[in-house]
Amino acid sequence: MTETTHSSELPKTFDPAGIEAKWYAHWESNGLFRPERPDAQPFTIVNPPPNVTGSLHIGHALDNTLQDVVIRYERLRGKDALWVVGTDHAGIATQMVVERQLEQRQDKRTNYTREQFVDKVWEWKAESGGTITRQLRRLGCSMDWSREQFTMDPHFTRAVVKVFVDLYNQGLIYRDKRLVNWDPKLKTAISDLEVETREVKGGFWRFRYPFADGSGHVEVATTRPETMLADMCVAVNPEDDRYKAVVGKEILQPITGRRFKVVADEHADPELGSGVVKITPGHDFNDFEVGKRAGIKPADMLNMFDAEARVVQTADGMVPEKYLGLERFAVREMIVADMKDAGFLIPHVTKDKDGEEVQADFEPRTIQTPFGDRGGVVIEPWLTDQWYVNAEHLAKAPLEAVRSGAIEIVPKTWEKTFFNWMENIQPWCVSRQLWWGHRIPAWYAEDGEVFVAETEEQAQALAGGKALIRDDDVLDTWFSSALWPFATLGWPDQTDLVKRHYPNDLLISGFDILFFWDARMAMQGLHFMKEVPWKRLYLHGLVRAADGQKMSKSKGNVVDPLGLIDQYGADALRFFMCAMESQGRDVKMDEKRVEGYRNFATKLWNAARFCQSNGIGASHAVAAPASTSAVNKWIIGEVVETLAELDKAMADLRFDAAANAVYHFVWDQFCDWYIELIKGQFDAETKAVAGWVLDQILVMLHPFMPFVTEELWSKLGDRPDHPLITARWPQPGASVDAAAKAEVDWLIALIGNLRTAKNELGIAPGAKLDAFLPEPSAATRGIIERNPAAIERLARLNGIRFEAAPAGAAMQVGAGDANVIIPLEGVIDIAAEKARLAKALEVSTKEAKSLEGRLSNAAFVEKAKPEAVEKARADHAMHQAEAERLAAALARLG
Repeated sequence: MTETTHSSELPKTFDPAGIEAKWYAHWESNGLFRPERPDAQPFTIVNPPPNVTGSLHIGHALDNTLQDVVIRYERLRGKDALWVVGTDHAGIATQMVVERQLEQRQDKRTNYTREQFVDKVWEWKAESGGTITRQLRRLGCSMDWSREQFTMDPHFTRAVVKVFVDLYNQGLIYRDKRLVNWDPKLKTAISDLEVETREVKGGFWRFRYPFADGSGHVEVATTRPETMLADMCVAVNPEDDRYKAVVGKEILQPITGRRFKVVADEHADPELGSGVVKITPGHDFNDFEVGKRAGIKPADMLNMFDAEARVVQTADGMVPEKYLGLERFAVREMIVADMKDAGFLIPHVTKDKDGEEVQADFEPRTIQTPFGDRGGVVIEPWLTDQWYVNAEHLAKAPLEAVRSGAIEIVPKTWEKTFFNWMENIQPWCVSRQLWWGHRIPAWYAEDGEVFVAETEEQAQALAGGKALIRDDDVLDTWFSSALWPFATLGWPDQTDLVKRHYPNDLLISGFDILFFWDARMAMQGLHFMKEVPWKRLYLHGLVRAADGQKMSKSKGNVVDPLGLIDQYGADALRFFMCAMESQGRDVKMDEKRVEGYRNFATKLWNAARFCQSNGIGASHAVAAPASTSAVNKWIIGEVVETLAELDKAMADLRFDAAANAVYHFVWDQFCDWYIELIKGQFDAETKAVAGWVLDQILVMLHPFMPFVTEELWSKLGDRPDHPLITARWPQPGASVDAAAKAEVDWLIALIGNLRTAKNELGIAPGAKLDAFLPEPSAATRGIIERNPAAIERLARLNGIRFEAAPAGAAMQVGAGDANVIIPLEGVIDIAAEKARLAKALEVSTKEAKSLEGRLSNAAFVEKAKPEAVEKARADHAMHQAEAERLAAALARLG
């Protein structure tokens, strides 16, 4: 027999808030997130470092919950589990926060030197930069806070500078003139991830561009008329027969007087507009490529804007003075008016309701327009000198790693996207025009020669005494975060941590940063460490609103995870995230389900209180106790099966399957059946088994619901030196007893089916009925004879007689190979019940048929709102199931 340890009484009410604050502080202050395990197998993950300016949103809650489930699981399995935590310095976001604070005091950044402003950012970081790390603690994230990192920490900066210098010396970083996404408000280049596309009401203007020889014109269309100030050619498709004769002819641009040629290029779509496009290579990404193919060097491409998107004179001096210094959209209106006055605007003609022709300057269109997600203004493609990484070269090793299986992407469906992007990768612009960030380690001599070195002294040595000026730009934050898996471990020093925890075992990331962060970590990791940064990459989906829409502040459908934690507890939110995370599919927010998982925690709490009140407490044993009764053998076997299911799900990174396995076991097998079956027979064996099973539940559930499980673990037994967070993962040392499983499954089937049948026929649940089973099999007879108390108490039967049932109406209830007959004479009014069931069946059948007709109508399915179609499908399934249930109930009555 296994003894139980002393326990302290559980309160009647489960209160998540008090439990969460108490246990998190205990775990962290006692160093339990990284227990000393020098001889254990290492297991390492790194968190995607959130912006230091950030606060916990629902995407963070999903991402970090999944990571915490994995790290707690591996810690329980005895591994030396390290979860690296830290924050990203978030160049643009942080600089904006501090600049806004200055604005509130009628102050601005340019009133300070660069060094003074950077000092102010560090002051802000010390005072306000820890919001999200406090919030991650509220979620229960068991990160190694003793080694918290920041991408601007001195050791991290040293790694960033070394990587830049090494890549430069290897010819993999270079300076080039190319188009970038330019934010005219922030006056910096930004990455694609910081560009958000919005629908804007705009126009499509059509203009005549005359041939220089006066022989006619071509018609061009544009959504950005202002850019004609920097036009350098006109393109037509080489296969377009309409224009083959004009390729090579000169255009005389009406506003600037600039002469340029008609070129043949496949970018021109014969089906779009007139099939002729004006080409402004210095201000459009597609036009840039057309210009290069037409032989225009980037250095010769015309630039018509300054950093604030105001018009400047182009290198050829052809922009009329009246436009200079004006804002881009004001110039748009002037250009259209001037082209119209000169007779080069082709009006857009429509008809009014009376059939009369109406002319307008442009065709109204909804334009997909790029905006800076932080500056909030329209992004301008701008031709500037920036620093670039040769991403094509660095992408080769990650491509091979994924192909060979050295990196496993889960779900595998993302591989195709990964290959497609990496095989067509463009140079990576890594310079930003900011003051906050890692300053680029490059110095320039007066003659423009550049010297790249880790320190100014080293640059000066390379320059041989020339006067040098340092590059003003800083590095893109994705450049530094690409080093996260190894720079956080102390690289470039070959520390014990680097040797032990690189490569990491797993990365969990949203699919939306697959290229901005994940792929770049793979590039830098393989290049500098000669090994993959992590062996597996798990990509999860987005958390969407309940109706499937993307969450956004403008739609007002953003869900605050901290509000959900306040209302339902962190455990409930965490369990919801896991149960709904189905390998990369988006998670639909459903507050009712979060509430349901809080109820699940309450059900476990009440089951533990019931056990405690009946003398059941913590177990000393890791292995299952010896057992003789079928119900105890059965529940031990259920633990064995659940554990196998859970381990497989975790190995496959099926968070939903793992959560559902433990949920089903706790709610159905343990709370609903085992506790019911053992009521009234708490002998020593049953107490030992029940205590052991409850311990196994707490350990298996702990990764998902760490707070309630740790509280119950501490209250069910006196084990202060053995907290649940560092307990041992179950090792039952037992197997499934097939006979015991068959016996209990038979009882559960009988009780469950009988309760359903009673409900269908309107019989009171507590009504005690007679039952007959003529000629049972030997196995079934044995089960019935061994379990008379359970059959009487739970099935509410006056035993089961092994003889023929009396004549008359009866219902049959199946269990295993048996059909138990239960007479109904005198129990219900059979005729009335038949009439009620028949009427209800008719209504449900009619409703199901009507909905089936609507759903088979293609017009309804295609044209109705998606939510209306979804509701019709749900209603159809409900009525169909109800009809089947009612038909079965009628059949029971014969």
